[in-house]
Amino acid sequence: MSVTQDPPVPSTPSSSPGVDHPPPRAAGGGRLLVRRLHFYAGILVAPFLLIAAVSGALYAVAPTLENIVYSSYLHTDSRGTVKPLAEQVSAAAQSRPDLTVSAVRPSVNDGDTTRVLFDDPGLGESERLAVFVDPVTARPVGELVSYGSSGALPLRTWISSLHRNLHLGEPGRLYSELAASWLWVIALGGLILWVSRYRRGNGRTRLLTIDRSSRGRNRTLNWHGAMGIWIVVGLVFLSATGLTWSRYAGENVSEVRSALQWTTPTLDTTLPGAAVAAPGSVGHEGHDGHTSSPTVVDPAGTDASITRLDDVLAAARAAGIDGKVEVAIPESSDAAFTVTQTREAWQFSPNSVAVDGATDANVDESWFADWPLAAKLTTWGIALHMGVLFGLVSQIALFVLAVVLVAIIIRGYQMWWQRRPRRGGAPVGSPPRRGGLRQLPIPAIVGVLVVAVAVGWFIPLLGLSLAAFVLVDVLIGAGKALQRRQT
Repeated sequence: MSVTQDPPVPSTPSSSPGVDHPPPRAAGGGRLLVRRLHFYAGILVAPFLLIAAVSGALYAVAPTLENIVYSSYLHTDSRGTVKPLAEQVSAAAQSRPDLTVSAVRPSVNDGDTTRVLFDDPGLGESERLAVFVDPVTARPVGELVSYGSSGALPLRTWISSLHRNLHLGEPGRLYSELAASWLWVIALGGLILWVSRYRRGNGRTRLLTIDRSSRGRNRTLNWHGAMGIWIVVGLVFLSATGLTWSRYAGENVSEVRSALQWTTPTLDTTLPGAAVAAPGSVGHEGHDGHTSSPTVVDPAGTDASITRLDDVLAAARAAGIDGKVEVAIPESSDAAFTVTQTREAWQFSPNSVAVDGATDANVDESWFADWPLAAKLTTWGIALHMGVLFGLVSQIALFVLAVVLVAIIIRGYQMWWQRRPRRGGAPVGSPPRRGGLRQLPIPAIVGVLVVAVAVGWFIPLLGLSLAAFVLVDVLIGAGKALQRRQT
């Protein structure tokens, strides 16, 4: 929520027009402080939130759009006996003899294609070339660039980049991190103000519904507050999960998870008796990075690692790895294959195993049930944020959430406009009265400052922008004080 305000506090008899007096104690210092913070954050951060909401709405439905746009790559009309996986991969390798196979995502359902993934030095970070193969005829049907562990195709990748960094690269990530950093503050601030207004209304105000009898700014406020309270939990969730991907706050989150041993377990692909794996060989666990250099496959498809794919997959299935998976090919003969369940709708447990390609024995296992709770929550949160966890249901929910957020932001700016002076003065509404912090008891003031510093350190962009808000506010107050002395 953004820029929710209560009606202006009436001036006391001793007040003079245009003078920025400290608010009366009866108004409540804490509420006044939240109002002023909510106002400034809403006005100045809302443009970033608006961009994130619009691009996020597109991102939410991107998996469905991808399935429609690339239907000819992802699906086939062929029906019949499926060719061995090794034969399908060999066919893809023959179509791209200049590249090396890194992994394969076998077809599971009738009518789906097999996706053979190649490391291509000409592509960007976390990008691989995907050759789609008809599993019945073992013929390639096309190729596209695939991004990350989610296997996003060009359309979804473009939308994802728009949402993450506006296609500006690393500098562009500052916009999304700033939006995520402030979203939870604005949402919770709006919740506090709306509930406070309801409690002070003595039954004359509504909490969850719109008062359609209201008019003007009060009607706008009703829409703004009621819509906000319905989605506040979703906004806090989006903020929290978005920060895990951010540049600066995300690093702090990773450090905390590592210190508390809440990280996602990884597979050990080193075969018994083999030398210690080189850096980068314990990869392909389903993360976005793919830095290893897998064994080269010749056009005839006679490489041993390819011929063993069917047996490796069968061993993983016997171990309990079901559904859609990615089989990662080892870098060398002294490393194991990894078979990992891919991120799909209604997939709650991305289990994985490492399989010895020579003996089909399990070298290592990673079962989701054994993961730390924080690692589980992170996995579910990311999948839900991406609109994948519950399939179309989560996509629709995220789309609606983004649309409502856009409406709330627009209503917030509308209130700012409606609050402007009717005769002369500023073209927009003035901010809420200052002085809320001074109205708090000393222990509360110390507590607020300590929390602000701690949160600002952990979420750096929030801390820096908050410091900028405070500095500007102090300068404005000093300017008004100087003007009063001169008059």
